Amino acid sequence: MNRKKCWIGYTVRPQGTLRIDTGAANALLKNGKSLLPSGIVAVEGRFPVGAAVAVVTQKDRLIGNGLVNYNADEIQAIMGLKTAQIKDRLGQKTYDEVIHRDNLVITGNVDE
Repeated sequence: MNRKKCWIGYTVRPQGTLRIDTGAANALLKNGKSLLPSGIVAVEGRFPVGAAVAVVTQKDRLIGNGLVNYNADEIQAIMGLKTAQIKDRLGQKTYDEVIHRDNLVITGNVDE
């Protein structure tokens, strides 16, 4: 694991939490995918773009930590949407991913 991923996963204190559905958890854990807004079911806390957040399932199982491409209010507005709908909701689309795989560290696993 490179230094950046060690920092994200084990040093930085999360400023918030993103709750994800089972499909998103499987995509992250089994398929090595990025976190898209469609898999997010709740946003907890207030945080800026670039903040570290915890990613957990609806059953409170920790998946890992990641750096967000959108702030808490923006994620709240786009959660559950397809990436093609981000621009319509926010007026702009900087990224398809809420957390890109390169900025995500898996620290747990799921038995759902």
